[in-house]
Amino acid sequence: MARVTVEDCVDKVPNRFELVLLAARRARGISAGSMLTVDRDNDKNPVVALREIADNTIDLTDLKDNLVGTLQRRVEVDEPEEDNMAALMSSSSEWAGVVQEEAPAETFSATEVGATDGVAPAADKSEDPFA
Repeated sequence: MARVTVEDCVDKVPNRFELVLLAARRARGISAGSMLTVDRDNDKNPVVALREIADNTIDLTDLKDNLVGTLQRRVEVDEPEEDNMAALMSSSSEWAGVVQEEAPAETFSATEVGATDGVAPAADKSEDPFA
């Protein structure tokens, strides 16, 4: 293959934008000193990267994972979740490690609350400004 074109690589990577990203990543890797899998033939790094993709001499999944890893700004780590099933299943007042204390029952007499025999006090008409 004397010259490589995008059409030679599209059957390996159908999305042209993804192809450009992968070839650019591989070209940077070649510039950094990665081993070549095809002969250079006096070609520049992007052309060598496209030839490697077209000849299927590099693993595209590794290259794709490497590309995604370099583009991520925040790496998420899967942490094991705590098993709170025992706390959820308990019938006591303790739930998920939090103890709820019961308030003491207070009793009030009817005179302290202000109620009189269940009858509301009569309203004084002299205090009503609209009467």
